[in-house]
Amino acid sequence: MKIIAKAIEVVSWTNTEGKINPIRFRISNDDKSISVIKIDKVITIDKEKLAGNNMLVFRCQGIIKGSERLYELKYELGTCKWILFKI
Repeated sequence: MKIIAKAIEVVSWTNTEGKINPIRFRISNDDKSISVIKIDKVITIDKEKLAGNNMLVFRCQGIIKGSERLYELKYELGTCKWILFKI
């Protein structure tokens, strides 16, 4: 997987225990267009500390440009920001 580290917009839902479940995300491309990518499956959810910031790491699977791909989304707990980290 290649590191992207790009800010994204995510649609997610949270259950009563506070577990976050991402559904889809939107990313702006280099040509200023916007792509919406549906998250078909969340494979793993891990916690990590990156540069002193607590993060949740979601390893996901979905279809990007017609092929099934694995990618990593990171959710920064302190600022509530989402990052497409690896693809």
